[in-house]
Amino acid sequence: MTRPLRADAARNRRLLLAAAADEFAERGLEASIADIARRAGIGKGTVFRHFATKEDLIAAIVLDRVEVLIETGDHLLGAGDPGEALLKFLEVAAEQRQERDLSFLHGASSANTQVSQVQDRLRATIDALVDRARDHGAVRDDITGTDLFLLMCAPNYVAGYAPGAPPDLWRRYLAIIFDGLRPQGAHPLPHPAPDLLPETNV
Repeated sequence: MTRPLRADAARNRRLLLAAAADEFAERGLEASIADIARRAGIGKGTVFRHFATKEDLIAAIVLDRVEVLIETGDHLLGAGDPGEALLKFLEVAAEQRQERDLSFLHGASSANTQVSQVQDRLRATIDALVDRARDHGAVRDDITGTDLFLLMCAPNYVAGYAPGAPPDLWRRYLAIIFDGLRPQGAHPLPHPAPDLLPETNV
């Protein structure tokens, strides 16, 4: 049984993960453990007491971010309006990416068993949100969880091609995307949804 972290150890871990996320967002995978420790205001040895390797630290960041999405999605499964719940989930995913785009870390942690397991849980949550919205006629019949999984990064990605634009420009493209998911005026899609890609970024 895993023992809970002491209050000071838990605090150090939170500071460390936040500092590491900021450092990776600024420097990419070249960010060093020394710079991360300095940013967190802790010693380098403390980093290695929490995470044996840099890869373990990256995996922990990915796990934390995906867990937030799973918790959000699971909560929204109980919302009264399935269509609005699905839209809210996409908003939270876009806001997370807008705050720090760390999608490149997912590829670096793809071999981690825990990351693979939590990604599977996220996909299951998205499937449930989409199934519920589809059953209530909020999205078109041919939309799948895979489609939503792949579209999660699209609003931020598109908005990134407009330098100097307002930081919430992604909302415009999310609205366009979500209108395309609605059944009103829908035309048949030209290709079936693809199989899930194991290293797809979120």
